[in-house]
Amino acid sequence: MAKEQNPPMKPNIIVALLVGLVLGFVGGRVYSGASPKADTKPAAQAAQANNARRPVDPTVFKVPIDGSPSRGNADALVTLVEFSDYECPFCSRANATVEKLEQDYGKKLRVVMKQNPLSFHPRAKPAALAALAAGEQGKYWEMHGKLFANQKKLDDVSLEQYARELGLDLDKWKTDLANPKFSDLIQKEQALSNQLGATGTPAFFINGRFLSGAQPIDNFKALIDEELTKAEALVKGGVPAGQVYAKIIEKGAERAAPKAAPQQPPPSVRKVDVPANSASFGPATAKVTIVEWSDFECPFCSRAVPTLQQIKKEYAKDVRVVFRHQPLSFHANAKPAAEASEAALEQGRFWEYHDKLFANQKALDRASLEKYAQELGLNVAKFKAALDSGKFRAKVEADAAAGAAVGANGTPTFFVNGREVVGAQPFDSFKRLIDEEIAKADKLLAAGTKPEELYAKLNAENVANAPAAPPAGAPAEPPVQKVGVGNSPVKGPANAPVTIVAFSDFECPFCSRVVPTLKQVEEQYAGKVKIAFRNQPLPMHPNAKPAAAAALAAHEQGKFWEMHDKLFANQRALDRTSLEKYAQELGLNVTKFKAALDSNKFGPQIDADAADANRLGASGTPTFFINGRTVVGAQPLTEFKRVIDEELKKAGAVAADRK
Repeated sequence: MAKEQNPPMKPNIIVALLVGLVLGFVGGRVYSGASPKADTKPAAQAAQANNARRPVDPTVFKVPIDGSPSRGNADALVTLVEFSDYECPFCSRANATVEKLEQDYGKKLRVVMKQNPLSFHPRAKPAALAALAAGEQGKYWEMHGKLFANQKKLDDVSLEQYARELGLDLDKWKTDLANPKFSDLIQKEQALSNQLGATGTPAFFINGRFLSGAQPIDNFKALIDEELTKAEALVKGGVPAGQVYAKIIEKGAERAAPKAAPQQPPPSVRKVDVPANSASFGPATAKVTIVEWSDFECPFCSRAVPTLQQIKKEYAKDVRVVFRHQPLSFHANAKPAAEASEAALEQGRFWEYHDKLFANQKALDRASLEKYAQELGLNVAKFKAALDSGKFRAKVEADAAAGAAVGANGTPTFFVNGREVVGAQPFDSFKRLIDEEIAKADKLLAAGTKPEELYAKLNAENVANAPAAPPAGAPAEPPVQKVGVGNSPVKGPANAPVTIVAFSDFECPFCSRVVPTLKQVEEQYAGKVKIAFRNQPLPMHPNAKPAAAAALAAHEQGKFWEMHDKLFANQRALDRTSLEKYAQELGLNVTKFKAALDSNKFGPQIDADAADANRLGASGTPTFFINGRTVVGAQPLTEFKRVIDEELKKAGAVAADRK
């Protein structure tokens, strides 16, 4: 899934966009849960897999727990301190893991919660305040559970409803909600989190040792077991159980060591087209062309606006800026806003409308879009007709596809004469590149290049002269894991030597992109590969779980793959009415189909699939396990072929040994 990105971070593969994109690099922070997989090599035995598990830093941090909500025995030998955000989908997943750990370890484990609401989650802090205010009446953990169970409903009305359902004294709860001591506490815990190097959520300190992200439960257990052994030794040595945690962190580090800046690969240089119908400012024959891929709901795109205005002011004659659309899937209003901006462009007011949208990012609903059109003096009837007809939908989608093709999977992404700049960089970062490109342009013009040919020539030369990326070894492959198929839909022969288990989401655009690739796999490896489909509906996709249920209801009637194709072909229409329509089109027994959806018959199977995905470390979609080997994202056919061919070679060698 695509995600927003802020400098200097950049995704390496498409699926690193998850969740997120969801997964995402946002506000200088990373959802720690976005990439929890261990860097290990394949192992045939469980012991080897355990040895290959990502090592945990032995540093013990001094993490105070006084004043924070806690659950469990005060004499517990292991204390797990979690920094969390109620609007973060990875925190929600990790919460299920923590609850399972509490069941498994009983009195040996104590859980302490600290608040770290991330700035780009507008309802995270109000939710944290609601939980702390509930804690004043002894109901912190009950509210905590409510909030994670209802991540999509954290508005003020819903928070009050949860307080009422928990039987709280509402007047007291509202008074406590406004108590500045809770805001001060949250600010203090956020500062502590940063001080300890836990800049994303969820983040855990297990007896002071840092574990980042919504990792598989086995990674938690490995560290807990290690710390239990140490704690038991302390108790045998005479330390009272209730003082074990204080003893362990007594000489712990109070802040994380500064991290060396990672070596950045050279920026990408791409051949970037400039469509004639794209919005732009600056002369068409400018010495420098900046092509921007942007999203009107992305806060980092908004931050880039003043920089572009400064570029326009200081390089009025030398720079052209071209705007292209990349509405991210988890921004519900980004695509309608993009289409509205095109409707404004049609009436010659794109940039004025552009500025309105970025100045009002929290109000991009249809009524607001029409209001801005009226304020700018547009022909509102024409504007509304353009939106109603979907006139500019294809253009927006074409921009997004072009952006993905050149690697602009996050927003904002800029190409300065084809040289990539990722994120809301400061003016000076652009100025350096612009000045370099102007110098090149002056030389070409002096040599006789026509102004109208300048951009194409500069772009081509930059691509040709781009430095090669420094050589690097192949990234370590995650461990081979045992991945069951169970009662999931499968196609291909039961005895196929290669099994591909796909964890997917019917509303995820990257899952859709990989469908044709899997069909090629089926064709090219007929009889040698079987494909199993398992569900991993992401929390930011409201229709993904109903669609998964619809697919399984179709499976019950022998039409899973037909429904699968329908759903991916119609990702924008996964509401209940559409699901029933597809069932009818496929000739299903619609009464039986509807009854299955109404009864939530397949809810447990979907939840079990998603839990299994979490256990296996599949934190984003799509994720594939090819004979247990992990392949992440909408990878090209060549990557699937590489792993499949290796597995077929192994299978052939085994068969030969048996003869």
